Amino acid sequence: MEATLSPSRSSSDRSPPDSTPLFEVSDLNVGFDTPDGAVLAVRGIHLALHAGETLAVVGESGSGKSQTMMAAMGLLAKNGRATGSVRYRGREILGLKAAALNEVRGAKIGMIFQEPMTSLDPLYTIGNQIAEPLTRHLRLSGRAARQRAVELLTLVGIPDPARRLDAYPHELSGGQRQRVMIAMALAAEPDVLIADEPTTALDVTVQAQIIDLLRTLQRRFGMGIVFITHDLGLARHFADRVAVMRHGLVVEEGPASEVLTAPRAEYTRMLLAAEPTGTKAPPPPDAPIVLEAQRLNVTFRIGGGLFAGPPLVIHAVNNVSVTLREGQTIGIVGESGSGKSTLGRALIRLIEAQGDIRLFGEPVNAIDAQSLRALRRQVQIVFQDPFGSLSPRMTVGEIITEGLRVHAPELDRRARERRAVEALEDVSLDPALRNRYPHEFSGGQRQRIAIARAVILKPRVLVLDEPTSALDRSVQKDIVDLLRRLQGAHRLSYLFISHDLSVVRALSDWIMVMRAGQLVEAGPTDEVFRAPAAAYTRELIAAAFGLDEAHAPAAARA
Repeated sequence: MEATLSPSRSSSDRSPPDSTPLFEVSDLNVGFDTPDGAVLAVRGIHLALHAGETLAVVGESGSGKSQTMMAAMGLLAKNGRATGSVRYRGREILGLKAAALNEVRGAKIGMIFQEPMTSLDPLYTIGNQIAEPLTRHLRLSGRAARQRAVELLTLVGIPDPARRLDAYPHELSGGQRQRVMIAMALAAEPDVLIADEPTTALDVTVQAQIIDLLRTLQRRFGMGIVFITHDLGLARHFADRVAVMRHGLVVEEGPASEVLTAPRAEYTRMLLAAEPTGTKAPPPPDAPIVLEAQRLNVTFRIGGGLFAGPPLVIHAVNNVSVTLREGQTIGIVGESGSGKSTLGRALIRLIEAQGDIRLFGEPVNAIDAQSLRALRRQVQIVFQDPFGSLSPRMTVGEIITEGLRVHAPELDRRARERRAVEALEDVSLDPALRNRYPHEFSGGQRQRIAIARAVILKPRVLVLDEPTSALDRSVQKDIVDLLRRLQGAHRLSYLFISHDLSVVRALSDWIMVMRAGQLVEAGPTDEVFRAPAAAYTRELIAAAFGLDEAHAPAAARA
């Protein structure tokens, strides 16, 4: 049976929509104090949201989209400051003390954050974290809150929701953690939902489900939605109005049908034209094998015990084999929870697995820790959640050069600085920013920092776990070009894990399609996109390109 929300109040209890904005930002300025001086991230912008309306705020990383809403919610970092006005139903909320602001946050205005792993408490179960807003704002009992939590997890597409209530955040995939964040934000049925890249970590089929879910809840409760995104395709099909931001300013605003089909601003036209393009030629057939795995299996056990019954056994990777050659890029695609990231981690022995794994001919399951450490310099990984993998206590320069201290101790401080400057330039970040901390960067900028940290060691194999998921299209194209350039210069080999099929198609020469831990299809990129053999692959391609028929391959249009 499909789960439904049991609202604590009906839509008739809410004020009828009128010309007064439900949520309004006026003359907002956001600045940060940094070691290099004051930085103005948002400059005097005006935005208004009405009941039942969806306003998409789009723009490149660093344009000020997220910082605008973080300031509105009173969530700026300690070195941040905001001036101007933020009103909810006519009430000024900018500058409210925490106690007064907490009456609004969560209950009246909900927020879905871009990076779920840093927003979910690792010490509390998923059920406890969803129950908190239910007991705090809706005054539900513990039993009622748990039942509502099951309904919410079902609505956002979490499998076996009753069992997942007792799981911890690290036991879920990135996409599943994002769905938990959406459930938490919707728990108290807010009037305003601020969705900061809510579908970034989700595969294309779940993206469509989440958008449909938000639309359904919006129609039921008259909820206004601020939809922050770099995906202009989603904005075109979900938003009523669009505001385009650049360098902290709104450069264009209007109905989505006008802004995203006949834009007035040159910057908006550039965003619409940005798309990763090109194809990747395969390596020579006799190129040496750098990584190989045969019959790989990874199994997790969740829960269980003397009084809790048998544990839940999850076969995250089931009998999968991989062969990666020098200069090759294998794209690993599939829905959230399909085992993509688990496979990548198992291949470089970050998690335990059964099967035969060889790196550069060495059987890594049998070597000792010291020998494995020597191999690790040649194999690096870029994680899906950049903020969770970057130390908040270290500057960007310290983060990037940390690997050099371990694997290249012969380099002095000046040499490490030179390498850091080169790495930052490679990923299109200003080296002068290396004395700043991760929280001072946008999500896309943090992902580029994570890539710089990996490539500074000049590895032979790079595992890229959703490296472009937090990036806008124009930067995705830059990163794809960067990875191609590095691969051509150094014969790098990539395992490229992603749910973004347009990026996978541009960067990979071989594709592996996974579902529920199993390999359902593999083959050359062109062949898989042109004539996929598995029905599941056809579904993924249709979901990915269905919103943009102009770029859809023949298989998706068929």
